[in-house]
Amino acid sequence: MKKNILYKSIAIFLALLLWQVLATVINLPILIVTPLSVIKRLATIWRETEFWSSIGFSLVRILIGFGAGLVLGILLAALSSKSKFVEALLWPYMATVRSVPVASIVVICLIWLSGANLSAFISFLIVLPIIYQNVLTGIRTGDKELEEAAMVAGATAMQRFKYVTLPQLAPHLISACTVTVGMAWKAGIAAEIIGTPKGSIGQQLYLSKVYLDTDDLLAWTVVLVILSIICEKIILTLIKLLIKKLSAESGEK
Repeated sequence: MKKNILYKSIAIFLALLLWQVLATVINLPILIVTPLSVIKRLATIWRETEFWSSIGFSLVRILIGFGAGLVLGILLAALSSKSKFVEALLWPYMATVRSVPVASIVVICLIWLSGANLSAFISFLIVLPIIYQNVLTGIRTGDKELEEAAMVAGATAMQRFKYVTLPQLAPHLISACTVTVGMAWKAGIAAEIIGTPKGSIGQQLYLSKVYLDTDDLLAWTVVLVILSIICEKIILTLIKLLIKKLSAESGEK
């Protein structure tokens, strides 16, 4: 644990050093500013009125999109695991969403949706197929003999899910969530930059680019990285706690 923290600290230091060297060599603040300039901007940006409202605007919509993709992905995977016909029906939609570039989806969705709701829908679309495929794979690769043994022993469907399916499915679900939280943020903010809904983080990034305000652009980027990491840690912790609680309840029974 201590070694891991040390290695990460060294990696961060080297990354900042490389950034400083590049900024010094290029010596064009419009293209790249020093880490110190970004840190100074971060020290003041949070005091501005639109800072917290922009974070709230984007955070709520991206989490709604992620949550919807997570729940629907699990439900559809469960249905597909029981029926090859359902899986075949869903295949073209999942394959299309996985293959089409985010920018293309955003432009198409702008025809149907307002810019304010775009980030939620795009986050949902990005999360859905990954959760679906990982959960479906987890169910399909489960130990069938163990499940059959549980059935022979007289276990109910709920008991089989808690004792057999859930422990085998958990690593696949956690892995999918680890990947999709960051992707939801990237896709959602990309949608906001294109749609530029008023009061969003995407609008702040777009305005920074228009006015060539590199300090602001990089400061908001750092904020996004921090938000994404915090959301990932919280979501994964909640999922692990839920799985642990369900397992504990099944153990008591």
